[in-house]
Amino acid sequence: MPTVKHDVLSIDSTWESFNKTRSALGIKHADRVLRVRIGASTLQFARDGVVVSSYVISTSRLAPSNVADSLGTPRGLHEIAERIGAGQPSGVVFRARVPTGRHYSEEGPGNLVTSRILWLRGLEPGVNQGGDVDTYRRYIYIHGTPLEGRIGEPISAGCILMRNADVIELFDEVRTGDLVWIGD
Repeated sequence: MPTVKHDVLSIDSTWESFNKTRSALGIKHADRVLRVRIGASTLQFARDGVVVSSYVISTSRLAPSNVADSLGTPRGLHEIAERIGAGQPSGVVFRARVPTGRHYSEEGPGNLVTSRILWLRGLEPGVNQGGDVDTYRRYIYIHGTPLEGRIGEPISAGCILMRNADVIELFDEVRTGDLVWIGD
């Protein structure tokens, strides 16, 4: 379950890096922002600078990396490029971003993509956009997982994993184009 904080986002080096990068890219202030903290295994959702929910998440089992085929969670400034799965039942499995109609309990074990998909696009050319560092072409998502008992552990192949109820709740709050900052 998410922890609702209703706190103002703290001014720390992560948040300062987000604002500096956003400004350098000419991206104006955003009403809704997601902040992923890899080391803390958390995702915060802020609306108008106020954290309205915080979730425990999982990221890559390998070191963070923006490079293709690294299986690392990419860092930097991203946006939600696509929202996939609206109206699907909790736990439904997706293959190639298409719902199978099957619940994860009907599938074999593994790290499946379930419930909802927030497909990320990097916004920093040469860092997480273009060439061999393109987050979107790496198919990096925020998505549900059947491995809910392991949320908080580094277990993914680069994506950001959430409990199914949490990703559905977050999906309903965010929009395409909302900013996502992924940092250590």
